[in-house]
Amino acid sequence: MDGRYNLQTPASAMAADLYNLHTFLFLLCLVIFIAVFTVMFYSIYAHRKSKGHKAAGFHESTAVEVAWTVIPLLIVIVIGVYATPIVIAQKNTADADITIKATGYQWRWGYDYLKGEGEGISFLSTLSTPREQITGQAPKGQHYLSEVDNPLVVPVGKKIRVVTTANDVIHAWMVPAFGVKQDAIPGFVRDTWFKADKIGTFRGHCAELCGKDHAFMPIVVNVVSAEDYSKWVASQPKAAAVKTAAVTTTKQ
Repeated sequence: MDGRYNLQTPASAMAADLYNLHTFLFLLCLVIFIAVFTVMFYSIYAHRKSKGHKAAGFHESTAVEVAWTVIPLLIVIVIGVYATPIVIAQKNTADADITIKATGYQWRWGYDYLKGEGEGISFLSTLSTPREQITGQAPKGQHYLSEVDNPLVVPVGKKIRVVTTANDVIHAWMVPAFGVKQDAIPGFVRDTWFKADKIGTFRGHCAELCGKDHAFMPIVVNVVSAEDYSKWVASQPKAAAVKTAAVTTTKQ
């Protein structure tokens, strides 16, 4: 299963950069682990008391002090040089083609298209896994707890700015395949962005412990072609009033 033993397969350039950074740091930590434990176990074996060795007298050795200060410093600098451009790019939400507000509710997501093609579209996205599967009365489906009635729809190859906030408690909008995770905080507006490189359906979940139904507010994003996106936008006004009214109903 994709993402079972590692990060999900990247579906955006940002996610690919994060995947490579993750792999680099993992390998770096592995090298450090092997080096440290190799020296440690060799020292234990080769300088054991049964062979007549005595503890070395290098207390307050200048060379040792310099080594264990300079080496970690160089490692941190290397990591910083690699990671800083990626972190800066994550925060650059300028020049977005489409802006969407994602509002966290207990326990569902509300989406409002604020800018670009589709502006004015609003709807709720709620878990659609049958209750019988949740209670164990029916076999679990392929996308158990990762399916919704109204997925977010975006065009492929377009920069999508996601503005996050919340109506009640702190939530977090996360889609691993896009390399996106942003807290949604009541009374505050945060933002993030992604640009999907391929058409498909991508899934995520609220990544903040937001209450008893925290596990039941998935995120589903359908990435479609520009033509199909325009068709979807054209089909939305007919149902917009009904979906907007549903927001008021859920708050009662």
